[in-house]
Amino acid sequence: MCIFQLCQRSCQPITSPDPVSELTKKQEQAEEEATITRGMMLCCCGRLSAAVRLWITLWIISPSRLFYSAHAQTRIPTETVKLWADAFGGEMFSLATKYSGSHLLQKKYKDVESIIKIEEVDGLELVRKFAEEMEEMLGRKMKAVKRLVNAAEDADLYHEYNVSLEYDYFNSVKVNERDDDGNYVELGSEFILESNKHFNNLPVNTSLSNIQVPTNVYNKDPGILNGVYMSEALNPLFVENFERDPTLTWQYFGSYTGFFRLYPGIKWQPDENGVIAFDCRNRNWYIQAATSPKDIVIVVDISGSMKGLRLSIAKHTITTILDTLGENDFVNIIAYNDYVHYVEPCFKGTLVQADLDNREHFKLLVEELHAKGMGTVKKALKEAFGILSQFNVTGQGSLCNQAIMLITDGAVEDYKQVFEDYNWPDRKVRVFTYLIGREVTFADNAKWIACNNKGYYTQISTLADVQENVMEYLHVLSRPMVINHDHDIIWTEAYMDSALPKSDEVTIKGIGNNLMRQHIYGFTVQLFASQAQSLLLMTTVAMPVFSKKNETRSEGILLGVVGSDVPLGELLKLAPRYKLGVHGYAFLNTNNGYILSHPDLRPLYKEGKKLKPKPNYNSVDLAEVEWEDTDEVLRTAMVNGETGAFSNDVRMPMEKGRRVLFLTNDYFYTVIKETPFSLGVVLTRGHGEYIFIGNISVEEGLHDLQQPDLTLPDEWIYCVTDIDPHHRKLSQLQAVIRYLTGEEPDLECDEELVQEVLFDAVVTAPLEAYWTALVLNSSNSADGVEVAFLGTRAGLVRFSLFVGSEKRVNKKFLTKADKDSIFTMDHFPLWYRRAAEHPPGSFIYYTPYKEGRERRSSSVIASTVVSVTVNKKMAIAAAVGIQLRLELLEKKFWTATRQPNDTDCSTIDGMCPISCDDDNLNCYLIDNNGFILVSKDKKEAAKFLGEVDGSVMQQLLNTGMFKQVMLYDYQAMCKIGYHHHSGARPLLSPFYGLLMALKWFLSNVFLFLMEFNFCGFWHSDSIVDAHKHKKQDMLQPCDTEYPAFVYEPSVKETNSLIECGTCQKMFVVQQITNSNLLLLVTQADCDCSFYPLITLEPHEVKYILLFDMEII
Repeated sequence: MCIFQLCQRSCQPITSPDPVSELTKKQEQAEEEATITRGMMLCCCGRLSAAVRLWITLWIISPSRLFYSAHAQTRIPTETVKLWADAFGGEMFSLATKYSGSHLLQKKYKDVESIIKIEEVDGLELVRKFAEEMEEMLGRKMKAVKRLVNAAEDADLYHEYNVSLEYDYFNSVKVNERDDDGNYVELGSEFILESNKHFNNLPVNTSLSNIQVPTNVYNKDPGILNGVYMSEALNPLFVENFERDPTLTWQYFGSYTGFFRLYPGIKWQPDENGVIAFDCRNRNWYIQAATSPKDIVIVVDISGSMKGLRLSIAKHTITTILDTLGENDFVNIIAYNDYVHYVEPCFKGTLVQADLDNREHFKLLVEELHAKGMGTVKKALKEAFGILSQFNVTGQGSLCNQAIMLITDGAVEDYKQVFEDYNWPDRKVRVFTYLIGREVTFADNAKWIACNNKGYYTQISTLADVQENVMEYLHVLSRPMVINHDHDIIWTEAYMDSALPKSDEVTIKGIGNNLMRQHIYGFTVQLFASQAQSLLLMTTVAMPVFSKKNETRSEGILLGVVGSDVPLGELLKLAPRYKLGVHGYAFLNTNNGYILSHPDLRPLYKEGKKLKPKPNYNSVDLAEVEWEDTDEVLRTAMVNGETGAFSNDVRMPMEKGRRVLFLTNDYFYTVIKETPFSLGVVLTRGHGEYIFIGNISVEEGLHDLQQPDLTLPDEWIYCVTDIDPHHRKLSQLQAVIRYLTGEEPDLECDEELVQEVLFDAVVTAPLEAYWTALVLNSSNSADGVEVAFLGTRAGLVRFSLFVGSEKRVNKKFLTKADKDSIFTMDHFPLWYRRAAEHPPGSFIYYTPYKEGRERRSSSVIASTVVSVTVNKKMAIAAAVGIQLRLELLEKKFWTATRQPNDTDCSTIDGMCPISCDDDNLNCYLIDNNGFILVSKDKKEAAKFLGEVDGSVMQQLLNTGMFKQVMLYDYQAMCKIGYHHHSGARPLLSPFYGLLMALKWFLSNVFLFLMEFNFCGFWHSDSIVDAHKHKKQDMLQPCDTEYPAFVYEPSVKETNSLIECGTCQKMFVVQQITNSNLLLLVTQADCDCSFYPLITLEPHEVKYILLFDMEII
């Protein structure tokens, strides 16, 4: 993990105000104001009658007793509310059990308990087994890459360079292109492309690779033609690798000359400007494979002579150098003129890990540099050598290459002594010099510095020269590897391979690219097709390719880099969900502590209607996802490649943080050998520690497996269907049936999982007949139940429709359009997970979450779990439930909450008869997280109670019926201002804040004068529109905290009076048995609106930086 070293800072979060304390203050303030008012009135009573004075005195002593005389008769009888709750709870329980068939399913599992085995899961054994399988899989990828390296080096060994070579190849941009006469253009012959599911349904050619060349490289340059001709030898190896390991995806060779050979071949479209910006040599996988880890100090001249274009070129050079660094590198930037300045003062005297966050931080600070004064390069070089020496001595940093990048427009000092004192004779630190500008006066000096310190000299005259010239240092750093033929295998961090449609255009990104500062590592292809969004996280395995020719071996010539992509989803398929329990999961992280794959990793965010990758999506730290591990015990062990176990109590957010579960998780972890990755497996204490195994014959189970109401999740791997092209069109259920019937004996299937599915199919089969009978015999009184469903721990799902599919109010439920309602690779369905934390037989009710202003759903989900117990070990076998119309729930609620007019009220203390229909009462049906299911005002459905009535919600918190839980999101996106500044800079000068304010004022005045259009002054609408356009909210990564609220089930009922100024508001809350619901009845004729609402809005966590530093 990169330690963002802010000079021994300590960070203290400034949390949002506590609603309880804030409310208490407001209550006290209101009471104080009321007392003062009453006291002032008493002081004025001297001239009033004795009766009036007495009345005022009584009001001061007990104001509520006078004004509430009328309300005393509107007392809500608690016994009546309890009767309502019991009646409604009984009605709903009867309805849910009847239509779900939960009692029947429980009985069927009870009947087979004698043939069930419940085994405790050994977490350490499980994680080791998964890791070994992943090691074997990744080993196959490495072998494929090694074969390509050997083939490329052999092809180069026997290839003689021909400066006049003419050779036509398949150019990926020009293939299948024709001129006006209908003839194929040069380098654009016919290239057969077919859609392939294995490659995200892209049109590809799995028989051949083709060539991409950047726009700034001549596609018929002799170096390009010779390299392309030589690398044709890779084509049969590409095909052979894919046949050996059909899980392989993209394979490629990136040449040092700039061309990129990609298999399978594709059609590559330039961007909207007709430019092919992709250059394989700039990509993370190429740079990491071509060089070893390195410590870099960038030293930049900001003296007065660097003003204007030279400073712009220097800044672009720094940015380009930063883009060549990765997580295994360490960096700092020093600027010099009359003095030596660290661009980030908090990084003084040290190096920081060149991860994404630090690189972006440096880029922002570099943009703030200004040129002035004289240049004193000696002091800057001494500072740079001092940092590198200290890191070398103390064993910090990369422990490999060390280099100084000197960016200047001239070196005139006597700097020889610096090198004699700090770098000679060993020359452990290479010095690279970048001479900025067209002047050659100081070229000899810059060359002397580089050549006498094992570096490289280059002159950069224009912004267009920067990219090519910066890349030269990589070839120098790679020479020791080339000479020694160190074929080190590297693995990159996670990156995104996605198809994000834009109107009719689909953009595919993958393979190590830094595109439009979105940090999507890969190549870009635009396809004119209609395709739904897909998202895939990848890693790349890569190796360098060296020249083996004897005449060039001593020169250390790097030919290029070979690589192949590995979808991380393929790895996680080796940790099947059914072995991890309802809440369990597996995750991967790197030896730098960054997440490769995790169910809680959220790489995308929504900006308007568009999904975009977060700037830091591939540098999310394990501690930011498993944030309950405050001591970072788990993170430290996994970064160190250890094997072990760790336990922790966690708060698990659900439904985008609206709900929370309290779990105790056991973490098991180990390293994946021959890689920088570690695997973690999480099991939940209790039912998550056990797995039960049922045994049944294929003959018994096959018939029940073929019933029409049964499905299996396609994201679970029962049988491997993506290897053989003939199997790719099969669903998982079709594959299992064909495997069991012998139609496809060559299918590779998970025998244990298939056996569990067969067992579940037999046990749950009676539900089909039961539901069918209900459909035939259903009465109008139960009209409103739309679907009955069940799911087992093996992923089997059955469902029955009680209405036509076209009449369902929520057609997405149990489909891929509603990921929360189905089994996926990452999680069990929401109705299964939530029910698992409630007692078996007790139903949980909720309305599906909808984003946007209209949060009200027209349907309600009710579910419960079915458990099995063998030898005092309890495991969850299945969950079963119904989907019903909200109208049905409302109808039964309002029916149950009425008292007939002929009710005997003689024994009732309070209002009688009463009804929730009465104008002076408000009645709510709320769930165990405080969300409203039923209210008189239908717009309040699905809202949080605190957003509707803050007074009652606050009192429920005060009485302990609900508790507030704070949750944290370290992957949030927050709105930001437009002026970036260093957090430490205001400390450098007491006048800094004043100067910045003045600068802001003057710059805005200037911009106003420049942009002001007198002719358009009267067109105020256009001014407003332009202003709104400029002030569009921008988002950046941030940390947030937000509350969730949880019902305390030990508190069955409560009632209280709320002081609301001129009245008292009574409310009664009663638990509804066999459910997660509560009945809330409040007075409607007492205005408590001065109580603040309690919302679920997240608040950004701000940090106080406490510095222990000296002023520079």
